[in-house]
Amino acid sequence: MKSQIDHLVVAAHSLQQGVEWCEATLGITPAAGGEHEKYGTHNRLFKIATPAFPVAYLEIIAINPDAMIEKKPPPTRWFDLDNSQLQAELLKSPRLIHFVANTSNIQDARHAWKAQGIDRGPVIHASRKTPKGLLQWQITVRLDGDRLFDGTLPTLIQWGKPEAADPMHLHPRNHLPRSGVSLKSLSVSHPSAGKIQAAYDAISLGNILVSEGTANIVATLQTPKGLVTLESLGI
Repeated sequence: MKSQIDHLVVAAHSLQQGVEWCEATLGITPAAGGEHEKYGTHNRLFKIATPAFPVAYLEIIAINPDAMIEKKPPPTRWFDLDNSQLQAELLKSPRLIHFVANTSNIQDARHAWKAQGIDRGPVIHASRKTPKGLLQWQITVRLDGDRLFDGTLPTLIQWGKPEAADPMHLHPRNHLPRSGVSLKSLSVSHPSAGKIQAAYDAISLGNILVSEGTANIVATLQTPKGLVTLESLGI
């Protein structure tokens, strides 16, 4: 099994707030993203790949107030976006809240964690329309939308259809222009650091420094404004 950092997740109260935060904090305007009809969210994206993190990008995500969700009752949104405490924090400012790990076999990765007593949730099939075609992926989403371990345990993702010969062909990084922002390092701290490290090891996820302490995700980015550190601060 091979796993690597796929993308960082910055949540915002609104997508416009997220764009303005990105311009002020990182010095760039994020590229267009799309809508996620199942969960009523939309996003903006930009590439942050480096040799150490070759497929990495950053997603700014927010609840889409104009979304029409046909399923009644609507599903709980991913990434804890329906959580009232998180929503209150996002009113103040967008925040790094999570990251997603790309894995070569999402079912095996999910079962490896289940053997450790971690229920990452069922695998769902998701998609969104892009100018290049339909972007499809499989992703783990718990029914309660919980990120787990204060966001330090990544959501699992596998791109493309399961039977695709080249599932990474439509990976977002392939269609994003250079942004001028690059991911230099990612680290996490948590009171359950040992359990988190074991979970990373079980899916061969590396390049993340894990330490014991207050829950936090720390991403260091090289940007047009110099080195910028984003933190989740336990939210």
